[in-house]
Amino acid sequence: QVQLVETGGGLVQAGGSLRLSCAASGRTFSNHYAVGWFRQAPGKEREFVAAITWIGRTTLYGDSVTERFTISRDNAKSTVYLQMNDLKPEDTAIYYCAVKNSRTLLPWLRRAGDYDTWGQGTQVTVSS
Repeated sequence: QVQLVETGGGLVQAGGSLRLSCAASGRTFSNHYAVGWFRQAPGKEREFVAAITWIGRTTLYGDSVTERFTISRDNAKSTVYLQMNDLKPEDTAIYYCAVKNSRTLLPWLRRAGDYDTWGQGTQVTVSS
């Protein structure tokens, strides 16, 4: 089974940037259909941020991060990145990556319940 480790979180001022990484171990991402990023702020439900399919490199984004965040992957490193620009205080949350093992309809990649394995998360805090 794949294990996921997220890194790159931290404290940043509003308008700044961070790049999160999600590294796979045990198995590579090529054995899975897609990788997604979600976030959860205190007292709120887990929110879809972005996803990328491993074949075809199709990407999806949550409405609140479109044109500010970019998801990408590095096959050789079996790592998925989330480049976050123009960060806002409302982006403050724990960010999680997750893998979806089998093929699914693209819109369903927005549903946290469809993912099979999750990382432990990395904290992102944006100060105003």
